[in-house]
Amino acid sequence: MSETPVLDDRRKRVRYEALVDALYQDVYRYAYWLCKNGALAEDLVQETFLRAWRSLDSLQNDKAAKAWLFTILRRENARLYERYRPELVDIEDQSIADSFESEPDQRLDRRLLHEAIASLEKDYREPLLLQVVGGFSGKEIAAILDLNNNTVMTRLFRARGKLKHVFFPDGNPDESLDEPQDE
Repeated sequence: MSETPVLDDRRKRVRYEALVDALYQDVYRYAYWLCKNGALAEDLVQETFLRAWRSLDSLQNDKAAKAWLFTILRRENARLYERYRPELVDIEDQSIADSFESEPDQRLDRRLLHEAIASLEKDYREPLLLQVVGGFSGKEIAAILDLNNNTVMTRLFRARGKLKHVFFPDGNPDESLDEPQDE
């Protein structure tokens, strides 16, 4: 009897655990940005890592793991909405909890930013979130979204321009936001 399958299983488990330890927070943060719901984000992350475990052997380079996991997560999120049927809730029975996590003006600023990003067209929102939340470069975003790098950089530039127009309709006091940024 050969010990190779046992050693292979251990190596796979160690590799997987290292992957989860290193990237769980990034994957969760991106999932939360996609769905705006903590419990749903946790479910998406769990399903993402389950699928990653099943196909871990297909990951050739561990340096590409973050992009690979974000791609799995995006597909899981899309699958969720393919079969999603909203549950109707009587709002009379619901209460809203007070949140004291930050000052009211900070919560307002964060909410306005979230709303502005959410209002962007998907073609602009996705690359921006991958850059801001995921920390990916333009080339990495191009690979994740299966787009040309120039297309990604143009979409990032336009997304920032649209956000700038929302927050500074009469012009932007900080012209440094006009320059495309990569890596």
